[in-house]
Amino acid sequence: MDQIIEWDKELFLYLNGLNTGNWDTFWLLVTRIENWIPLYVIFFILFWKTLSRKRALLATLFTFILTGCTLAITTIVKNTVTRLRPSNTPELDGLVRVLQNNTDFSFFSGHSAVSFAITVFIVLVLKSHTKWIWLLFIWPLLFAISRVFVGVHYPGDLVIGAIVGTLLGMTAWKLLRNRF
Repeated sequence: MDQIIEWDKELFLYLNGLNTGNWDTFWLLVTRIENWIPLYVIFFILFWKTLSRKRALLATLFTFILTGCTLAITTIVKNTVTRLRPSNTPELDGLVRVLQNNTDFSFFSGHSAVSFAITVFIVLVLKSHTKWIWLLFIWPLLFAISRVFVGVHYPGDLVIGAIVGTLLGMTAWKLLRNRF
């Protein structure tokens, strides 16, 4: 396990070091949750335009519940594992390009978990109604990757967050699909 953690740090330092500053504004824009509100609105519009009222209401309700459950699980794991963020790790001081400073713990990424959970769920709900729905995966990929470039997550945090989010999104769909 120590070797995996070391590889994770090395990969983080490599990826974080790729950001020369030319992309700072872009990554800060991408990483801020509030900048994605128009996308969330589009998600709900898609529900209400493509599904019956009952199904749209259920999908909307499940999206909110899924978000809350994913955030709760993420918080519990972060406070149990207590892995410091790269930006707060003393041994990495001066080596990390930090664009955002968070004080909570790193493992696993809530940005990654929630965005993948929501995307997987929405794609599964709407895949038979909208051919291009798979393009939504651009959002969680960019959202997650931004966390390395702003200096607050290791790649392993993102991967585990994506896996947990994907599993939770699939679980939410399995609970709902009998009603569709």
